[in-house]
Amino acid sequence: MNAEALGPEAAALQRARLHLRGGKRRLRQGKVAAGLVTLYDALFSAMDWYFESSERRAKLLLEAGESPKDDSRKYAVLVRSGIIDGSFDFDAFDELIEKALERDDLECDWGEILRGIEAVMTRMGVMPFDDADLPPEDPRTF
Repeated sequence: MNAEALGPEAAALQRARLHLRGGKRRLRQGKVAAGLVTLYDALFSAMDWYFESSERRAKLLLEAGESPKDDSRKYAVLVRSGIIDGSFDFDAFDELIEKALERDDLECDWGEILRGIEAVMTRMGVMPFDDADLPPEDPRTF
């Protein structure tokens, strides 16, 4: 992916979709920790994409002093603004990612997590998408 050629908005969307696809593949392969961390990156890339657009950003309810560049607050801003419904437990997912970064042998019910992330991605407009529109996966990737 050539992020510079795509520009910040398109690159964030492409990264979100690529990492969503890659994260799901890793989960299916039993690489749970790596798959979850990849989905985490996909989620943050999707939020970056949402905030990159001035048209979409105009719909957001930012509080005084709140920056659209503050990664730790993006999910809360999207919920507050009604873009996503908040049913995905982002804080629990964030805690799980901390564990995944420490342990490769992490075990969990990742199906429910994946469904939650896909719901968020759908509400933001990142999904659905056609895998054929993405560059092919590199089999050498972890």
